[in-house]
Amino acid sequence: MSLSHTITSPTRLSCGSRVLDLSSPQVMGILNVTPDSFSDGGNYTSVSAALIHAEQMIKAGATLIDIGGESTRPNAAVVSVQEELDRVAPVVEAIAKRFDIIISVDTSTPEVMLETAQLGAGLINDVRSLQRKGALTAAKNTGLPVCLMHMRGEPRTMQQYTHYDDLLTEVKNFLTERSNICQQAGINKELILIDPGFGFAKNLHQNLLLFRYMDELLSLGYPLLVGVSRKSMIGGILNKDVADRLYGSLALAALALTKGASILRVHDVAATVDIVKMIKAIESAE
Repeated sequence: MSLSHTITSPTRLSCGSRVLDLSSPQVMGILNVTPDSFSDGGNYTSVSAALIHAEQMIKAGATLIDIGGESTRPNAAVVSVQEELDRVAPVVEAIAKRFDIIISVDTSTPEVMLETAQLGAGLINDVRSLQRKGALTAAKNTGLPVCLMHMRGEPRTMQQYTHYDDLLTEVKNFLTERSNICQQAGINKELILIDPGFGFAKNLHQNLLLFRYMDELLSLGYPLLVGVSRKSMIGGILNKDVADRLYGSLALAALALTKGASILRVHDVAATVDIVKMIKAIESAE
């Protein structure tokens, strides 16, 4: 296995006042400021707890921190705009003031995109691919890069939409269509990333199949963000609870790198950074 894919996507991503180097794989640390996220809900709802966790992930080697104020697990509760703003904005502001780090905001809400961009966010990570009303215009107006993810329906209903005639083709077509719509709206192609959306409107077999052939998405010409950390596809194979999915998560992280992932979105930053360093050292040996 090799990381030597033909790279046709940009290797430098302009994230507000900072630049992300995508010539090497990067690790994005997950910071959920929600009471109900599937893995760490309720752990970091105060600004002080969020800051401590962010600092730990930065010291462990994360180059991005992904802050989310709305759980997108199956059957997740709906969150009002104000509630999401109240959760996310103070944490973005506090981290931006204290640390030299690219802040990604995991949101589909236009008001959250605009507000957090003003407070120092550098990337919009939207599981709904800017389909919520006003999101496309808001994202464009921030000037920030966007990550578009494949999903059908809404998080609370998505597992009703797992029938595909041709999974890979349909995921590719969706991401192509959304990226084209973004460009027509004025978002530069150089500011678009894509995410296959593991666990979103996909059953276990589909997640495994999509992962196996994920490198075919590289032909679209966008950097690939992969988020499989602690997800149910690992539990489905290993029969392990969320808290016991580290090794499964690391196996998928290593495999994602061999399939061309540019960014790994993870809970366990230090262990994932070790994997990235090890694989990179081997790949660069002459």
